[in-house]
Amino acid sequence: MKKYFAILISLASIQPALAQIKRNRVSYKIETSGTVSDGKFAPLWLTANRYGLGSERSKNGFVRAGVFYKRDMGRDWTLDSGIDIAGGARLSSDFWLQQAFVDVSWRDLKVSFGSKERAGGPMEKNPLLTSGWMVEGNNFRPIPQLRIEIGDYCSVPGTREWLAFKGHIAYGVFTDGQWQRDFVDRGNVFTEKVLFHSKALMLKVGNKERFPVEFEFGMISAAQFGGNRMMKYMDGNVSQIQSFPYTLKDFWKIFMPKQDDSLANVQGNHCGSWNFGLNYFLGDWMVRCYLEHYFEDHSQMFWEYGRWKDGHLGIEISFPENRWMNGVVWEGLNTTDQTGPILYDGIAGSFEDLQMSGGDRYYTNGQYLGWQNYGAVLGHPFLLGPQYNSPKENKVRSSRAKAQHIGINGSPSNEWDWRVLMSFYRHWGTYSEPFDSIKKQFSGLAEVSYSPTWLSGWKASAAIAVDKGKYPGNSTGFMLSVSKCGSFRF
Repeated sequence: MKKYFAILISLASIQPALAQIKRNRVSYKIETSGTVSDGKFAPLWLTANRYGLGSERSKNGFVRAGVFYKRDMGRDWTLDSGIDIAGGARLSSDFWLQQAFVDVSWRDLKVSFGSKERAGGPMEKNPLLTSGWMVEGNNFRPIPQLRIEIGDYCSVPGTREWLAFKGHIAYGVFTDGQWQRDFVDRGNVFTEKVLFHSKALMLKVGNKERFPVEFEFGMISAAQFGGNRMMKYMDGNVSQIQSFPYTLKDFWKIFMPKQDDSLANVQGNHCGSWNFGLNYFLGDWMVRCYLEHYFEDHSQMFWEYGRWKDGHLGIEISFPENRWMNGVVWEGLNTTDQTGPILYDGIAGSFEDLQMSGGDRYYTNGQYLGWQNYGAVLGHPFLLGPQYNSPKENKVRSSRAKAQHIGINGSPSNEWDWRVLMSFYRHWGTYSEPFDSIKKQFSGLAEVSYSPTWLSGWKASAAIAVDKGKYPGNSTGFMLSVSKCGSFRF
């Protein structure tokens, strides 16, 4: 962390010498939020998809303040930087850097260094209405990383804007080792100094100015590698029980996964999704259908058993400008298959050349434990992260789930906004540790935001949320947030 801060400060200090300044802008945001609920946990929609700023605890609150600086340096070069500090009570940390980043962009290409809130994976979804993303979303605290990306679709030369692409490559480091050490019960294992990798490529075919249909497809792949596997003994002492390499050669092995001679499988913990989107434009209307097919091994990734049963399917309708409704989203989630409990490749049903390909147990790896950061899963929030576990173990207790979700929002005026989320989901546990019965759960949210024109930059939001069911349980809660943002140029 000391090296991380030193590099960040050094980058910020050389900004004035990067180029002649054409336009400068400083913006800021100050926000405070508090949650009160009557259950063991806060309702899901007061916690999930808030970049790790929410808490599963029934009563919690935070204050954050951020300053962001942008330069237009001419010749298509832009520089962005920012620092966003947060602190609060009954959260995963008392005080932390939510964002601290420096971005250098040339046209569509960007190099980003640091922690930054990113609006989800390469598959575009409405961040206000979606229930989440399968691999990387907005459910967790940002991970410090070096990221090279084309964030928005860039047209391929010579295709007359009928073909476009976007993507990224990133390497980073998980900073929650101390949190894991404090969180897990004695007698459990945890990880520290684990590295992060992510890459994605998406293609878009279509030109909506000439034809009202676009098709998108691509893939995102992410991984954990390096670091140490630690044991927390019953006397409270900890010691290293396994160490994973992270030499320069290992960075390439993670980028191009293949079986390691010293390991039973490929190095690191890998997951990803195939992504498909179909957009239809009719005047000011837009209808969008999308699918994320999640995978954790080659059998799901390459459809070896014809089992594309797991994934996240959605339909979004964006309405023409009107007084009450902006859009509506329906989504369905299924993670119950996981290539079956046990599958093998053999000859005429024999066990020769046995290969186990089932029981994938999403978001929980044998070496790296939970696909999480500070207790919140990096993927879909319906697969509850370790923060909900009792006893406290770094794993996803139930990864086999089915869900239905609806989101609706509107803007009756330029001062008022509202949204409603309703989700019904069922949990089976895992193949190796199934629940004794199916656990049903409903989560709902109603939120209203007010941005008065007579108080420029101020915004107040009030939300009431309800959880009813067996996992994570019953809870009714209320959240109040107030923020102030603004900017100036010089």
